[in-house]
Amino acid sequence: MQDKPKAGFDLSAKKGLSLLGETPLVAETPEEFLDDETTPIARFFVRNNGLLPPPVENAEAWSFTIDGEVECPLQLTLAELKSRFPHKTFRMVLECGGNGRSFFAPKAEGNAWTNGGAGSAEWTGVSLGDVLREAGLKKTALFTGHFGADPDKHGNYQHQAMSRGVPLEKALEEHTLLVWAMNGEPLPFIHGGPLRLIVPGWPGSLSQKWLKRIWIRDREHDGPGMTGLSYRMPVQPLPPGSDGEGVETRVLESMPVRSIVTAPADGERFSEGTRSIEVRGAAWAGDDDVTRVEVTLDGGATWIEASMKPPRNRYDWVRWQANLTLPGDGYYEIHARATDSKGRGQPFRAANWNPNGYGCNVMHRVAVTVGREV
Repeated sequence: MQDKPKAGFDLSAKKGLSLLGETPLVAETPEEFLDDETTPIARFFVRNNGLLPPPVENAEAWSFTIDGEVECPLQLTLAELKSRFPHKTFRMVLECGGNGRSFFAPKAEGNAWTNGGAGSAEWTGVSLGDVLREAGLKKTALFTGHFGADPDKHGNYQHQAMSRGVPLEKALEEHTLLVWAMNGEPLPFIHGGPLRLIVPGWPGSLSQKWLKRIWIRDREHDGPGMTGLSYRMPVQPLPPGSDGEGVETRVLESMPVRSIVTAPADGERFSEGTRSIEVRGAAWAGDDDVTRVEVTLDGGATWIEASMKPPRNRYDWVRWQANLTLPGDGYYEIHARATDSKGRGQPFRAANWNPNGYGCNVMHRVAVTVGREV
């Protein structure tokens, strides 16, 4: 008999996160706590789709399977995975597909994320592609299906809490990893330890936690999170508030370009006479590159281009900085927008409304005051 699943987790080690849901457990990171180049584990967001599986006593003995459209199905322990394949470490953004959902109007279904369903950590593991090539992919291999050890939100181990998959091309990218370490430490249980997938640039629901199986399929995967309106976008734009019934949809793949202001914090006050402030933040763009970040103090009448620090590797976020000159004391709203390598920027107002609230990348706004309160 399997251990009784847990609904919650002690979040005391998570400093300053905002709880969005208890069952399943979901917590986001306020933007001002994302001011580090590498997001500390204590400040990394938490997203679950079901209850937590039993704790793991022997991480090295954890095993997972690769089967389906392969010549030689594999069952490997974590220890065997570490010993047989080259280790790689990349700093990469992990982002919930619903990040930004709360900015849609009218309200969409799901957890009310602002911008805090994202972080950029150093992930250590092996390329999934290296393992798939050892298994020997058949010509019929087209898609992956991912399975974890967590039960659904009712505690049923016979039903997957989430089982998504990617086209084989994405699975074979060097940066798609089987991960056992985060920021140089053993992968924490709450983040999927001892073993999880990281599929960078695409919705975090693809980065299966507590990984137990990868099923190589000859068609698009149809597990929980792949059908209906789940992690899918309407092909044609919908009027806000539509139920989406009967509309043609596509799977949400690369996440849209996004920038956040990490300093100053929303609501921050500066001393009387302050005439220049430094604005810092981060930007990322799914599979694409960030080519420009700009900030405005006047609602978009004029823009100041920020300086950008090159990312460490593909899928890392870009850290940016700009100095803004203030004309006097008073109240100001700062907006930041990023533009990607395909020329796509962020909107002032939430666009592409959809019933489950995916892919909202409205510009981040922070308000600051200079001088005394009026």
